[in-house]
Amino acid sequence: MHPSSADAPAPAEPWQAFGTRLRHWRRRAGLTQARLGTEIGYDHTAISKLEHGTRRATLRLADRLDGLLAAGGDLLAAGRAAEDGAPGPPSAPAVPARPPLPGGPLPERVHRSPLHGCEPPARLPDYGVLCPLHGAAGCAVPPPADVAALHTAFCADPAAARPLDADTAHALTALLAAHLRAAEERPGRSAEAAVEHTLRALARRLAVTTSDPGRPLARLAAEYAHAAGGLRLQHGRSATAMACFDRALGWSELAGDPVTQVAALGDMSTLARLEGDAASALGYAREISRAAPDRHWTGGLAQVYQARAHALAGDVRETVRHIGRARLHLDHLDGRDEADAPWLSAASMQLRVESAAAAALRDAAAAVGDRRLALRALDAAHTALRLLGPQQLPATRLLFTLRIADCLLCADEPQAAVALLGPALEGAEGGVPALVSHELRGLRQRLAAQRSRRPEIAATTRRLAELAH
Repeated sequence: MHPSSADAPAPAEPWQAFGTRLRHWRRRAGLTQARLGTEIGYDHTAISKLEHGTRRATLRLADRLDGLLAAGGDLLAAGRAAEDGAPGPPSAPAVPARPPLPGGPLPERVHRSPLHGCEPPARLPDYGVLCPLHGAAGCAVPPPADVAALHTAFCADPAAARPLDADTAHALTALLAAHLRAAEERPGRSAEAAVEHTLRALARRLAVTTSDPGRPLARLAAEYAHAAGGLRLQHGRSATAMACFDRALGWSELAGDPVTQVAALGDMSTLARLEGDAASALGYAREISRAAPDRHWTGGLAQVYQARAHALAGDVRETVRHIGRARLHLDHLDGRDEADAPWLSAASMQLRVESAAAAALRDAAAAVGDRRLALRALDAAHTALRLLGPQQLPATRLLFTLRIADCLLCADEPQAAVALLGPALEGAEGGVPALVSHELRGLRQRLAAQRSRRPEIAATTRRLAELAH
């Protein structure tokens, strides 16, 4: 929907000031342009034009945006100033435009012990988490009792303006790895609460620390912020997840940490894609290669995220082109790429590329009804599943299995899809992560479209509907 107030061109000044304020408050709220547009019934392109100052807003719209974004009258004042032709409020906010960190009261079991059933690793890296001091080179972790004591002491006095000592850095990093492993093995929100509790303590320490040699504090805060965003994303809370990813991106840039920069940008692209915002998804994807422009692993990931954004937009040619480029990067991985992080093996990179290629080709096949694309997607999905291994990451295994079934549907093989789904859905009791739920919704829609001529798939469609909610 494009309301008339957003269709009229605006003078370069002062509507640019209003647009700058709107962007500031939207980011503080942790919303994408697409999500904000949905909240007020506008297309995301209208929000983009408002933020760039190329379209004007009525005072009624400015007031509505002000209330929605909790701007405290700032947006309404900027709208009035723009209507009067005045310069309006300062274009640069006095406080940096950072979304607030999420969080709430800690569960009692977390109060009793920061470990609450988690076993910290004996060495780092672990579970893809790098020590902010030693990176991929590795280091020893203090005993579990010391890890708990060091964490408690840090969180009790987070405002102490002193550098992060090595033992505390190792303890906090090991705890993050333990919480992420526990969240994978025992889905729930205990790990999320514990990670966010430590994240807020890290943020308070960063706010008062004037010296951070080597930037280990910023690097650790970036890893915690990215983990917090990932856990929120799993539970379907995209606005607060985006706020965490935004912090992770800023702190990783400060620390010179390309691994977390790429991870945050990739997840931001994913969130935009889940909201149907192909333009924003593409923008975040393009930024990935700039984090480490001389590395093939960043080039490959940038290409597959771009492929997924183009598939969402229905551009088959660009989807296929970017997948081809991503696979070329795989052929040129070298020791410098694998030195960046321990999980950057050739096999793990191929897994990431092929799983994303399968999803992008599946989306393109569904958009244009091309069986050949669906078969190419099916081949990539099988490759990704083989690379995953039989005992690894059950939620990811379920995701890939659902993707294979969806590719079969797009290839007009519904009976094969239903036969595959039966055993997979039997083991999917309880809640499923948000990305799996998103996959389920697309699969259910395609099954429902065939239900009228294939009554035997009705039961499977109902089971998908139960899991997707």
